[in-house]
Amino acid sequence: MTENATITREGGVATITVDRPDSLNALNTNTLRVLEELIEETEDARAVVLTGAGEDAFVAGADIGYMKELSVSEAMEYAELGHRICDRIETHSAPVIAAINGYAFGGGCELALACDLRVASENAVLGQTEIDLGIVPGWGGTQRLSRLVGDAAARRMVFLGERLDAEAAAEIGLVGEVVPPEELDSVVGEMAARMAEKPRFALAAAKEALNQVHESHQSAGLAYEKRLWSGLFGTEDQHEGMEAFVENRDPEFE
Repeated sequence: MTENATITREGGVATITVDRPDSLNALNTNTLRVLEELIEETEDARAVVLTGAGEDAFVAGADIGYMKELSVSEAMEYAELGHRICDRIETHSAPVIAAINGYAFGGGCELALACDLRVASENAVLGQTEIDLGIVPGWGGTQRLSRLVGDAAARRMVFLGERLDAEAAAEIGLVGEVVPPEELDSVVGEMAARMAEKPRFALAAAKEALNQVHESHQSAGLAYEKRLWSGLFGTEDQHEGMEAFVENRDPEFE
């Protein structure tokens, strides 16, 4: 199973790499389950880095070919899996840094949103692009995005399916730092190593306290998003949007 994602360790830093470069690291069910297992394996790490294999993509999104025929109940199971992973990243005792080395669309952008910090290479492109598939963000994007970039910017991204280059993403606060592609690994590695030197329990407490700022409202919003997302499966727009994606054509919505 582990061919779809790998884990490496250096000192107190664990690096998880989604490893499907031929598919732009898109997240099929098998990859999601491997990713969930690897995140659990990093519980003893002092800092965690999440990235994608290859030069083109962090995670280009969820597997549309798999999703397009899901029923509402199957879509809910898929949403639960994605939410479980993003929630686990967000509540991990160690800081998690997203090293965004390329495309981060849909579920890939949502994985990055669940991380504590986001560092992007200059060739990264980010977006919540689900609207063009006839659905909405379903792994936490409707809730975490607005908390990070503000309501107006989040609405533009979700309503228009906007794709933002790294500099534009930095301008609205979606990523905290933009670096040349050849420097991404070293910059993120140094940041993670510095965090790993900090006192473990104080760092975990700091993360828990920072997360608590939104907790009273976010849990209800996340639960509502899952129901909304899965309920769109079986609609004409969902079928058309995903068929068009798989067939590499523009969708024709009613």
